[in-house]
Amino acid sequence: MEGCFSSVKEEHEGLEFAHAKIFMAKFTYHTETVQSWLLLTRLHILIHLVAVLFLFYYRITNLLLKDTPKMPWILMTVAEVILSMMWFFNQAFRWRPVSRTVMPEKLPNDEKVPGIDIFICTLDPEKEPTVEVMDTVVSAIAMDYPPNKLAVYLSDDGGCPVTLYGVKEASEFAKVWVPFCKKYGIKSRCPKVFFSPMCEEDEDVLRTEEFTIEKLQIKAKYEKMQKNIDKFSSDPENSRIVTDRSPHIEIINDQPEMPLLVYVSRERRPSLPHRFKGGALNTLLRVSGLISNGPYVLVVDCDMYCNDPSSAKQAMCFFLDPETSKYIAFVQFPQMFHNLSKKDIYDSQTRTAFKTMWQGMDGLRGPGLSGSGNYLSRTALLFGSPNQKDDYLEDAQNYFGKSTAYIESLKAIRGLKTTKNNNISRDEALREAQVVASSSYETNTNWGTEVGFSYGILLESTVTGYILHSRGWRSAYLYPKTPCFLGCAPTDIKEGMLQLVKWLSELCLLAVSKYSPFTYGFSRMSIIHTLTYCFLTLSSFYAIVFILYGIVPQVCFLKGIPVFPKVTDPWFAVFAFVHVATQIQHLIEVLSGNGSVAMWWDEQRIWILKSVTSIFAIIDAIKKKFGLNKVKFTLSNKAIDKEKVKKYEEGRFDFQGAAVFMIPMAVLLIVNIVSFFGGLWRLFNVKDFDVMFGQLFLVSYVMALSYPILEGIITLKTKSG
Repeated sequence: MEGCFSSVKEEHEGLEFAHAKIFMAKFTYHTETVQSWLLLTRLHILIHLVAVLFLFYYRITNLLLKDTPKMPWILMTVAEVILSMMWFFNQAFRWRPVSRTVMPEKLPNDEKVPGIDIFICTLDPEKEPTVEVMDTVVSAIAMDYPPNKLAVYLSDDGGCPVTLYGVKEASEFAKVWVPFCKKYGIKSRCPKVFFSPMCEEDEDVLRTEEFTIEKLQIKAKYEKMQKNIDKFSSDPENSRIVTDRSPHIEIINDQPEMPLLVYVSRERRPSLPHRFKGGALNTLLRVSGLISNGPYVLVVDCDMYCNDPSSAKQAMCFFLDPETSKYIAFVQFPQMFHNLSKKDIYDSQTRTAFKTMWQGMDGLRGPGLSGSGNYLSRTALLFGSPNQKDDYLEDAQNYFGKSTAYIESLKAIRGLKTTKNNNISRDEALREAQVVASSSYETNTNWGTEVGFSYGILLESTVTGYILHSRGWRSAYLYPKTPCFLGCAPTDIKEGMLQLVKWLSELCLLAVSKYSPFTYGFSRMSIIHTLTYCFLTLSSFYAIVFILYGIVPQVCFLKGIPVFPKVTDPWFAVFAFVHVATQIQHLIEVLSGNGSVAMWWDEQRIWILKSVTSIFAIIDAIKKKFGLNKVKFTLSNKAIDKEKVKKYEEGRFDFQGAAVFMIPMAVLLIVNIVSFFGGLWRLFNVKDFDVMFGQLFLVSYVMALSYPILEGIITLKTKSG
């Protein structure tokens, strides 16, 4: 089952800098381009690496001198070793960044496109309001794809009555919404967006009397759906999570002119592991295999609606392209958000990930798998490597479980002859679906290890994408002009920090697991692509760097102990070059992605804040590793707090509820403030500016960068005090 594809290492010459992008490969349904400044980027990496080596030479030779203060210099060297290691890993994202465009108009006609099953997972109606979940469901039903080739599965992992009621209401509304969208060519298929001021383009094009009348009628039905769901959810019993329940599979809609809609609530028993979202997705893989068995699946978060109805056809430009169809495991779209403010002080858009990192990985073996907005090949998830032989199914029951009907569906996916008539009745399929949705079905099988979404860590998407790459599969990244999926980003620091700590602690665990990229990855993937995963798993180590760099030079500045060369010393130019070159690289990346200098400055601020806070991720990972912390899934709160949204839109930091997360940053700021004023007092008396200039610059830089954070902390202290 191991991957047989080695990484493609192309050498590209004769780059024409007169063009913004250069076409590097020709495909049938899409094009691949690479940045025009690729050679400059690689030259920068080389020069920066030489400067870092000079920096270490300076550190080591000075550490050996007798008059060097040993402890501060050792701590600074440790911080710089970690920082340089992270920088080295990070450059893998910049080695060959590419972007892609698609040509869906060249795809085969609708009769020849493959089926797609859409997976939407929800758990808690309190944190994931049912009305908003149904907006996502309706937008998925209204995708621009042949209805007989489309099926939507809603996984209700809470077993809440309101979710089942809501999906039935959404189904009834979709019966009038979908024909309306098709009749008038509506682009915004999410009703919440269409009936809001956010969507004016469709109205400008279709402003006719008939359209206006129908629009008002549809809007009334949509509002009725919302009121019915809100009324039903007003009873607390209807929103209660049921953790001990039998499986419930129900086909909500199977009308021929509409996509299939299925409600899935798998069995949950307190005594048996349920594997969180990964377990829910694997259940959907089995249930959908029995009912619709689409060769491809779309995974989308319940709060991330389908914004561009053409995303399915865009993804098919990779899966159906003769040049890529054999080895593409998934197509990843960026996670984008509709509620970002102009300043986006928390960097909720995660520009670095979706603009720099994922495009960088796309030029290697492909981007990582994010938790939402990805189209996956069912074959890749279930059948090992791209070269997997069909004898894989000879021991099918040990791999996939005892359901013979499900195993027959696997043969159909592989194009093999089935022993039974594969067109089983819906009633029979539903009965078998109850079996594969049971909590004990995966016992003594390979689900979660070699089959389906991986249970290696709680970040089921990240580890699954990584394992698919290690088996020889590739992936593609598409960043279209019109966002294909839009969600709701956290608008306060508490939710952002909870997510961050959860993600980084799980990535730390991946680094020390049997799937560690430092062992498992290097033995199966190209070196450069593996380095990207090394960076992801060790991202929390920035906490060590910033804590050391935020305390040691400052305290030494206060005491008059130099840890950098004199400003007149030629070695000072090495430190200055490393810092300036890094900042220029970051600034160019921001500006080339239609960002601004203000965005560059804000990204530095939130990067430092998140890096310092990630110390909690390291602590959490250590506790989990040694069994001191129970593994649990923390669900992000998607409910809207108007007061928090207001502060976010005004660009003011809101640390309410996040006091614990702010302790490390508050300590660093106190140290910097005391050291700044105390060090200045000493500096004016001793007048050794040339010796202490580096530390004066560092403490001043941190103070300037952290002022809004300090203001937010003081506000939090005032309110709590």
